[in-house]
Amino acid sequence: MMTDLNTWFDKGMTRYAYIHSMKTHKENLLTIYNSFVLPEPMKDALQGIQKNRLRAIVITEDWCGDAMLNLPVFMRMADEALIDIRFILRDQHPELMDRYLTAKAKSIPIIIFIDEKGKEVVKWGPRAPKLQQIVEERKKKIPSKEDPRYEKAFKLFADRISSLFTTDHALWEEVSLDIIKKLLAKLNVNSL
Repeated sequence: MMTDLNTWFDKGMTRYAYIHSMKTHKENLLTIYNSFVLPEPMKDALQGIQKNRLRAIVITEDWCGDAMLNLPVFMRMADEALIDIRFILRDQHPELMDRYLTAKAKSIPIIIFIDEKGKEVVKWGPRAPKLQQIVEERKKKIPSKEDPRYEKAFKLFADRISSLFTTDHALWEEVSLDIIKKLLAKLNVNSL
């Protein structure tokens, strides 16, 4: 059993290998990545943490709508902070996912920031609080799984959330702010 995060980092796919392997949400992820612009104060803060030489392991799957939104935003942030990223597919590596369950669920994406020695610095995911609130409000309108209307309602919900996540720039900023605030707090940096 692999317990060392350096081993997981080495096992993970590079950003480009992950993107090229995507079968779902690839275009949406690239749309967000190519459109998202970090605010200048955030760029400065991210450049300020370059000296920490952080790396990141991302537990994800390409079908995940949250990953479709969060990962391209994080990739832009990683560009500024010089954070090398490796991607681990959740369903192929349950032993790592089981270490990062969210309320006993296998919610993704999970971003694990590690230092040069492979020690966990902080983890983030699967959603920024504002996005969690939006998703929860919209999920209330979906009938229970036992209801015959569930499948159609859930598909409509997923399509609408995907569209919102791909077009609402304010949500992209919410994600970036939540990630950087958690990271800066853990690194004891008061810059932003």
